[in-house]
Amino acid sequence: MDYSQFLYMPQELGLLVVFLLVFLFDTFGPKRSQSSLPVLTAVLFGIFTVCNGFMLMRGTAFSGMFENTAATYVMKVILNIGVLIVLIQSIKWANSEDMAIRRGEFYELLLLTVFGMYLMISARHFLLFVIGLETASLPLAALVAFHKKRYESHEAAAKYMFTAIFSSAVFLMGLSFVYGLFGSLYFSDIAYQVMNNTSAVLVVALAFVIAGIGFKLSLVPFHLWTADVYQGAPTPVTSYLSVISKGAAAFAFMVVLVQVFGAAYSKIWEWMLYAIIVLTITLGNLFAIRQRNIKRFLAFSSISQAGYIMLGVIGGNEMGLASLMFYVLVYIFSNLAAFGVAFAIEQQSGKVSIDDYNGLYKTNPWLSFTMMLAMFSLAGIPPFAGFFSKFFIFAGALECGETSIYILVLIALINTIISLYYYLLVVKAMFISPDECGIERFRSSCGERVALIVCTFGIILTGIVSCIYTFLVEAAQDGTTMFGLLN
Repeated sequence: MDYSQFLYMPQELGLLVVFLLVFLFDTFGPKRSQSSLPVLTAVLFGIFTVCNGFMLMRGTAFSGMFENTAATYVMKVILNIGVLIVLIQSIKWANSEDMAIRRGEFYELLLLTVFGMYLMISARHFLLFVIGLETASLPLAALVAFHKKRYESHEAAAKYMFTAIFSSAVFLMGLSFVYGLFGSLYFSDIAYQVMNNTSAVLVVALAFVIAGIGFKLSLVPFHLWTADVYQGAPTPVTSYLSVISKGAAAFAFMVVLVQVFGAAYSKIWEWMLYAIIVLTITLGNLFAIRQRNIKRFLAFSSISQAGYIMLGVIGGNEMGLASLMFYVLVYIFSNLAAFGVAFAIEQQSGKVSIDDYNGLYKTNPWLSFTMMLAMFSLAGIPPFAGFFSKFFIFAGALECGETSIYILVLIALINTIISLYYYLLVVKAMFISPDECGIERFRSSCGERVALIVCTFGIILTGIVSCIYTFLVEAAQDGTTMFGLLN
């Protein structure tokens, strides 16, 4: 074996170094300094994220099973930004009395899931892809159950585990059909042979593959676990699930469906995805309107956002890939800002109802302002970043030029108007509702403030700094022309 192939995995190796340092400090570090583990993890991961700027090594490894391109490199960096914000947000929570004995496991499991997501994004063989998928999924069940004394956390973990097992079984069944048809699990081999195959078995295989990945993205009708899991899990885990896990699944979906099955797109899975996207956006919006619990509200909001993310996959071109990366980046800042405010209020007062936010600006104007920016961005109101992310994702889809795409984008635009209503309900509660606020004035922790400041500047800067999107377009072009990320 040529060990020099590991040089094409600098981000994975760097993450393993961070994991080992955290594990060794947690295991052998003096007990009196264990409270510094959350800060140490955030600092180490921050250094790792910065060093990612020097870690790009283009090439393939392990007989073509692993590939590193400019596009996959940028995808991992985007995920790193979200993970770093989550780590900073969770510092106070990780040092709480209930978490003190388990804080090391929290960070180790979280870093392990990130490693699995890296493998999913760079995999060019379904065996490696499944290893990455399970590495990213199984530790999340333990993270969801981290509130050992809460029944809701146990229920959420059970639902997540059973759904994850079922979705993995469905996905593997689809892969067994694919292997039976083509005799290979390499993406390139399958993509070459799928052009001349329109059998019914391929249709079933594609349906199973879409269902398996659709679970990770919370696409309708694979979304039923989402609201209960988001509500029952600890809020830092919920924010991680809603952003990082969803972003990694979106990137993996783009690679698998476009690179592997792109030749069969118009014949088989075009209308299948159209139906899923319409149902996901519409049902996510309609159910979000009915929610009063802020975490369930953001759960159905994330379901709707997953439908918009899928429009980038539908594009199947360089602009679609760049728009997808930009959308996930903006979604990270916007959604983590919303969860950051909700988490700070929950930590201080234990209140999670939207009705409790009535008049919040009177007691906590800074948190109200941050939540307002997050809601405006998620709704796509200009000039905030969410407007441009939706604009680019629509433009990437419309570049296909088909009539059906225009109808799909029109439905998505109508749903954007619906989403304005329920996002503005939160803003109305904070700034317009006349009731006295039940949340007293408080000062959030240093980590929470830093994370919210980063998210706020992220929402503003990604909306006005055009070079960010230009850089993502160049990365998409480099990845597609040099290594065939898209067909």
